[in-house]
Amino acid sequence: MSATSAVLHDDHAEHGHDATENSLFGFWVYLMTDCILFASLFATYAVLRHNYAGGPTGTELFDLRYVFVETMFLLFSSFTNGFAMISLHKKDRMATIKWLFITALLGLGFVGMEVNEFTKLVTEGNGPDRSGFLSAFFSLVGTHGTHVSIGLIWMAVMMGQLYFKGITTATTSRILRLSLFWHFLDIIWVGVFTVVYLFGVI
Repeated sequence: MSATSAVLHDDHAEHGHDATENSLFGFWVYLMTDCILFASLFATYAVLRHNYAGGPTGTELFDLRYVFVETMFLLFSSFTNGFAMISLHKKDRMATIKWLFITALLGLGFVGMEVNEFTKLVTEGNGPDRSGFLSAFFSLVGTHGTHVSIGLIWMAVMMGQLYFKGITTATTSRILRLSLFWHFLDIIWVGVFTVVYLFGVI
């Protein structure tokens, strides 16, 4: 390699590194805006949590054993996502895909249980229009579930990119941001589980 080629190669690598750092910084900014969104939803729920309008309370509606299983799906998906990141660091493409696939299955289990819970509530006449409490509940929990669903679509896209393009600088950067997003959703869900479900049955 000539001296000129070496300089161009170093410049290209430095540019790629800078682009990755900028993308990561931008994603952190996005996560901060999402924190504001969820903080607003938590605040709204805190204000409306006792506005039952003569309807059912959390104690009557929530099944903690069911929600605990749902929570375990999401928490275990954080561990499998961590294994995917370890495999990515080792440049093991197929292992990364495998762990992302397991993570996606756990995420699908979580979303499936949440959809089932919502369907049951609505069919029993306890939809978001029943009371302020239920309106705030569906808004908070539903927004989180929507984020998880978006994360699952993102995960499917990344598994496809890994399979066809391999582990590149671009795919590594995207999967790193996906991992941050997924762990962020786990943290938010711990708050939802505590504030909405645990406090809701007290």
